[in-house]
Amino acid sequence: MASFGSVVWSSIGKKVITGLTGFALVAFVVVHLIGNLTLLLGPGPFNEYAHFLETMAHGQLIYVAEVGMIVLFLAHIIAAVSVAWLDRRKARRVAYRYSTNAGGKSRKTLSSTTMIYTGSLLLVFIIGHIKKFKFGGAVADADGVKNLYKVVVSGFQDPVFTTITVVMMIILGFHLRHGVWSAFQSLGLANDRYLPTLERIGFVLAILLALGFIVIPLVLFFAGDPNAIVGGH
Repeated sequence: MASFGSVVWSSIGKKVITGLTGFALVAFVVVHLIGNLTLLLGPGPFNEYAHFLETMAHGQLIYVAEVGMIVLFLAHIIAAVSVAWLDRRKARRVAYRYSTNAGGKSRKTLSSTTMIYTGSLLLVFIIGHIKKFKFGGAVADADGVKNLYKVVVSGFQDPVFTTITVVMMIILGFHLRHGVWSAFQSLGLANDRYLPTLERIGFVLAILLALGFIVIPLVLFFAGDPNAIVGGH
């Protein structure tokens, strides 16, 4: 009888991990966007939202969530890279003359053929994003509410950083364009009948999420001087 570890790390097991972690990360992106949209409502709503996240369960839940997200990201990256490497090894055994859409479940697109690269770029961006905003030195008011809004707006007053963010959100859209529907395929939930619908869902969701994340830095960039924003509310 095969061990649990060998089953999990089998070709099928890694595809299941890729699909499940992919769905979880898409859910995180959706929730993260909803929270970030409070930036458009002003300092009060966003700072209160950030304060709520930081103080849940006496401030312990945020650390559990962060550790969970790290594990989720690592599991997704390791499984996805391993699956891609195995697929390339199999592909080398067959002489493909052209790299085109093979039809059926094989939907070769720019998004699908660059998943490793777009994923790697997003990982680097996320690390930089966390470093810039989580450790940005937000000052708290008398009630302990940090003025994280000012830190974020100040960050997006930099045209270079804003441009990089917009470009990375376009890349996120490309990654999700293929990632959403391929997660269904990894879990064995896609077939030739439903695949076109799943592809359209992935396409629409990718556009909506990318546009949502693009609007925020652009609005904040053109909003004005962050030094005019005082206090935590």
